[in-house]
Amino acid sequence: MNRRHTWLLTVLGAVLLHVPNSHAQVPTLPVKNGSVRFAAIGDMGTGGRAQIEVADRMLQFHEKFPFTFVIMLGDNIYGGKTPEEMRKKFDVPYKQLMDASVQFYAALGNHDDTNQRFYKAFNMNEQQYYTFKKGNVQFFALDSNYLDPKQLVWLDRELGNAKATDWKICFFHHPLYSSGATHGSATELRQVLEPLFLKYGVQVVFAGHEHLYERVKPQKGIVYFTEGASGQLRRGNLRKTELTAVGYDGDQSFLTVEIDGDDLYFQAISRAGITIDSGAIKRTTVSQVVTQPSVAAIP
Repeated sequence: MNRRHTWLLTVLGAVLLHVPNSHAQVPTLPVKNGSVRFAAIGDMGTGGRAQIEVADRMLQFHEKFPFTFVIMLGDNIYGGKTPEEMRKKFDVPYKQLMDASVQFYAALGNHDDTNQRFYKAFNMNEQQYYTFKKGNVQFFALDSNYLDPKQLVWLDRELGNAKATDWKICFFHHPLYSSGATHGSATELRQVLEPLFLKYGVQVVFAGHEHLYERVKPQKGIVYFTEGASGQLRRGNLRKTELTAVGYDGDQSFLTVEIDGDDLYFQAISRAGITIDSGAIKRTTVSQVVTQPSVAAIP
């Protein structure tokens, strides 16, 4: 990609579907041959009923939309982190997905222990930050708790080494843009990370931390998702601002994504199986950012 160019990100047709549970979980995603398909969850590691119910809903959706991996946006394990706690808060809820060969890739949250990088099921390769590639997508898992110069040098190098034709997606815990009432936008992190994202053409960023779902309107050509309600929830915590494209804090949720060529499709689903947001993002290389208004409705 010519770094003078900016990816055109057009958010199309984001619609909340008000449907009864008997018709819930109908994929809006195209499930194309050879596409990159994954889910995103954050702030889930409680071992409680809500986490298990979200995991069960993910498994049901996997039957219709066979995603191959999951990115974890931090606060993967709350409280105790003994082997028994890890089993209760990760192995048990997601056992059937892992049995179906779904891989999990973790980023660390503020409630996580850095020793989680040694936990093989988290696929961190014993690193607090790392990169991996799926199809035409390069992922960068960051540790937003300790964004030291060493990590920034690494990120600058790895983003620069990524293929120009690949999507570049970053995921970490603290959202750079958020309308959540508890934490809001991590502005200090934004000042450091956003210039690198713009320099190398990062198109999409995923974060957690706020216990809700939000898709932010494109900021300088980048689309930001927050999915921090896959176990924990702060009901009524979303204070919709000019940033908010779609937000939901009425129930726990998870996010599914499919990337095919220059098209990224997304569908966010509640614990009850209701689609709370869906749409598409298209990229191209032009010298300016053009967006279309999205259509959305949240109860």
